[in-house]
Amino acid sequence: MLKWGRAKRESVTVTREVVVQNEMGLHARPAAEFARKANSFRSELWLVQNENRFAATSVIDIMRANLARGAKLTLEAHGTDAEEAVAALEKVLSEYRD
Repeated sequence: MLKWGRAKRESVTVTREVVVQNEMGLHARPAAEFARKANSFRSELWLVQNENRFAATSVIDIMRANLARGAKLTLEAHGTDAEEAVAALEKVLSEYRD
């Protein structure tokens, strides 16, 4: 007998090195957009810079990271949609313009 439904996806960890492109860095407005996008995924999402980890779903944490234009950081995701999350967040960092 065949069972219909979604195949269970396994949790994976994905990391990607990125550079902040916005001229003003991740100040309040782009940080809010970034956190809003991060909150649309099920995976645990982090910004990692100089061994410091910041929750990608928290505007406060993103602001604490103090990410200026040209800042290099690692996006880290762990979960069933980690690859999609990292790709989407990388896109926000590269395309957001004030």
